[in-house]
Amino acid sequence: MVDLLLFSPPGMLWPSVVACILGLLIGSFLNVVIHRLPVMMQHETDNYLAQERDLPLPHPGRYDLVLPRSACPHCGHTLSALENIPLFSYLVLRGKCSACQAPIALRYPLVELITGLVSGFLIWHFGSGVSGMAALLFAWLLIAMSFIDADTSLLPDVLTLPLLWLGLLFNLSGEFVPLPEAVIGAMAGYLILWSIFWLFKFATGKEGMGYGDFKLLAALGAWMGWKMLPLILLASAGAGAIVGLSLMLFARRDREIPMPFGPYLAAAGLLSLLYGKPLVEAYLGSAI
Repeated sequence: MVDLLLFSPPGMLWPSVVACILGLLIGSFLNVVIHRLPVMMQHETDNYLAQERDLPLPHPGRYDLVLPRSACPHCGHTLSALENIPLFSYLVLRGKCSACQAPIALRYPLVELITGLVSGFLIWHFGSGVSGMAALLFAWLLIAMSFIDADTSLLPDVLTLPLLWLGLLFNLSGEFVPLPEAVIGAMAGYLILWSIFWLFKFATGKEGMGYGDFKLLAALGAWMGWKMLPLILLASAGAGAIVGLSLMLFARRDREIPMPFGPYLAAAGLLSLLYGKPLVEAYLGSAI
């Protein structure tokens, strides 16, 4: 049974179902990461500045991914274990806090559902061997980064750098691409966006993107190699342009308001991990 679940080939139903259930649980944890990690970073900065000025710490209490326990942001009601069951609790509670009846943000079950479905599909696509397990880690980190960037325009180093090193680690044995391609991909990914950043800044005097985007593309290059970078850039830029234009036309979004690029890089990276090689081969074949 263990061999069936952990070392199954692609296209097996039960390992995919188990991965989907596991993804729901991981999605619940990712909700905590998405909400708390930016706050933890801000607390750390505030405390450091206060310490440098010999002032009382503004955030002396413990605040991390474990404590304090999850609670309703409206009334402070501490959530019980039964109220933390992914998707099920949201449906049973009808999307409302059990104490004050305030609405629960749709974001929480959405993250759980996305993580569950993506996890199940990755195991279906790659199987439950090393490639499949690596793909799960890849996707979970990308989901967390995408929602954090959408909320705060930040791509924390504590997520982007482990993603980069994991890509190089799995490619030590050529799991996705040969190691030289992964190393060049990491270097090229960073330098491409770094160059675009400075060219744009010299031309306009404005910063078009953040350093976290450089590190994320470097991480994607470490996983998939330098040959996949054009596809990732083309797909992410195209998706970002379509969404940006749609928001300006239909939601009257001010064009001066910056739009985070991380979610589009993440989506393009996941697409490339799944279908990048056949897409590139089809394009090169049609171009010959």
